[in-house]
Amino acid sequence: MKDYNASSIINLALIGHSHEGKTTLAEAMLFTAGITDRMGSTDSGNSFMDFEPEEIKHKISVSTSIAHINWKDKKINLLDTPGFHDFGAEVVSALYVCSCAAIVISATSDIPVGTEIAWQRCVQAKVPRCFIVTKLDKENANFNNCVSRLQETFTPKPVLMQYPIGATNSLQGIIDIVNLKAFSYDQKGNAKEIDIPSSILEDVNNARMQLVEAAAENDDEILEKYLEGQELTVEEIVKGIRIGIANGKLVPIFVTSALKLFGISTLFDVITEFMPSSSNKALATVDGKTLMTDSGDDICAFIFKTNADQFVGRINYFYVVTGTLQPDTSVYNSNQNADEKIAQLFIPKGKTLEPVQKLSAGDIGAVTKLEKTKTSDTLCSKTNIIQIKPIEFPLHAYTMAIMPKTRADEDKIAGALSKAAEEDPSLVVEYNSVTKQTTISGLGDMHLEVTIEKLKRKYGVDTYLEAPRVPYQETIRSSAKAEGRYVKQSGGRGQYGVCVIEIAPTANGEEYQWEDKIFGGAIPQNFRPAVEKGVREAMDEGVIAGYPLKYIKVTLVDGKYHPVDSSDMAFKIAGAMALRKAALEANPYILEPIMEVHIFLPERFTGDVISAITGCRGKPGSMQAQTDGWGEIVAYVPLAEMRKLSLDLRSITQGRAYYAMSLHRYEELPNHLAQVLIDEYQKKLHSA
Repeated sequence: MKDYNASSIINLALIGHSHEGKTTLAEAMLFTAGITDRMGSTDSGNSFMDFEPEEIKHKISVSTSIAHINWKDKKINLLDTPGFHDFGAEVVSALYVCSCAAIVISATSDIPVGTEIAWQRCVQAKVPRCFIVTKLDKENANFNNCVSRLQETFTPKPVLMQYPIGATNSLQGIIDIVNLKAFSYDQKGNAKEIDIPSSILEDVNNARMQLVEAAAENDDEILEKYLEGQELTVEEIVKGIRIGIANGKLVPIFVTSALKLFGISTLFDVITEFMPSSSNKALATVDGKTLMTDSGDDICAFIFKTNADQFVGRINYFYVVTGTLQPDTSVYNSNQNADEKIAQLFIPKGKTLEPVQKLSAGDIGAVTKLEKTKTSDTLCSKTNIIQIKPIEFPLHAYTMAIMPKTRADEDKIAGALSKAAEEDPSLVVEYNSVTKQTTISGLGDMHLEVTIEKLKRKYGVDTYLEAPRVPYQETIRSSAKAEGRYVKQSGGRGQYGVCVIEIAPTANGEEYQWEDKIFGGAIPQNFRPAVEKGVREAMDEGVIAGYPLKYIKVTLVDGKYHPVDSSDMAFKIAGAMALRKAALEANPYILEPIMEVHIFLPERFTGDVISAITGCRGKPGSMQAQTDGWGEIVAYVPLAEMRKLSLDLRSITQGRAYYAMSLHRYEELPNHLAQVLIDEYQKKLHSA
């Protein structure tokens, strides 16, 4: 295998809206480069890049697939990412290690939301990008409209570097605007130079003028020459384009018809000539330093993806930041403070792993059987400890309770979920002690649906999802006093425990206070902890709706005991009885959790989103402008309404908005809603 250094390796992420043609383009690129011997298809279920059973079933990509292409003297690591919003974490992790990205868009569509999100992710990750307009062979393709919409929507305005011949009718060829050359393609994708049709020569010249102007702006000497009216050489144009793409100020538009292999070979040419290599890639470390990709002596590799294979076990995918990695190498995991042994190295090739003898800086590889290494970990030399800043995955926006279908599934579910979360860092698993439910949170309903499908396939755990219960609380408005009396003295040793308690709301917002005010021997000291235990257990069970009773002070003031029949059990039961009686007389009511929600959205949707917030019993707070037409709304919304708000946000913004939330406080639940919970609880008690 040929050795490649960082300057000859291009890590390219294919990103964009779902069903725009990313995977089809990847298949065409692999076939044209001779990596595969056939063109796979997602519709037919035989795609080289979409091989997971869940991908075949749903006919969408759900994880990033990786393959490599050798083209002339360059190596392209191709990362085909999901377009469906629910799997956006895969896009984020791919962009974290890629030197550039291609946003794939169909010439048959307007600008879909996924295209805007893909652009925004590139901006956030500071990744150079291009557009690849595909599906030019389709009858309803409208190339000029597609380009106009791209140029109206995005800043900096994308510029054409290629131009199709016959795009709106039947594709006949593609023009290289930089060199003013045209090519046609045979059925195997081989290029043949042809003349530029005179009917579109004016359009091509206009496009070239825009490209030359955009290129000139990236170099002072070239710009000065351009402004003086001198004609730029092709070499100067190429230099300006390269600089502009690398710094994000120039975004080129390339064109293809992947299904017919039109333009794939020339696409390779422009990618390898113009798109930035790994030598331009910089990663931040946790101490704020910037680490450039280079071939220094010390090894540093970053884990950007983890997969759990039924047969191989854990597979960690990594990016080599510095140095050269070889098999039978000991490395240090700076995140886990652990030594790891790399027995064998691989390069990913779709669903297979191809063994290699070394991987140099800028390259992407895979390793199996590491014991402690996880996504976002750094592997380095113990003599030069480095820790790359972890990937910031998208915040979860959709939560459901996950339930085992059988007792056998219940025994296995915790371990399976732990492995699933390790494979998918955007999946959040939590257990709520109040609702007694395990919840899983992700980026959407499809994300969670695919997760439970994987749990069954990979770990044999059969589960289903249901709406999570809200962890309400109960509390009291006033003070009360009550006696708990548990006396049974009929034959043999009896049970005797009597206690008197007073309860009141806590003055300082503490969840619970206990005070013992008994003087003398009304209740012996050894039985008083049992009274408190009974009180605490009764508080956990609630008194009006079955939710924990909190923010109360309980004072033990009196009681009685029997020298023979009294026991810890008797006083525990008496304490619970007293608490229930007192709480029911102290004007109990229900509290609901109010969440502080930070919503990030395009500013044009602000009004509609605020209406949605108020429609969910929420209260809008501050609003703040971000960048590129985005803004942030801080709102306070009942947790019970967040499921509805999440769906409303997706509908209003077509999936563009995302949010983060945390518990802000507990507030009184409105009476009409509280009464529903109380009635349900009472009905449950009477039917028990």
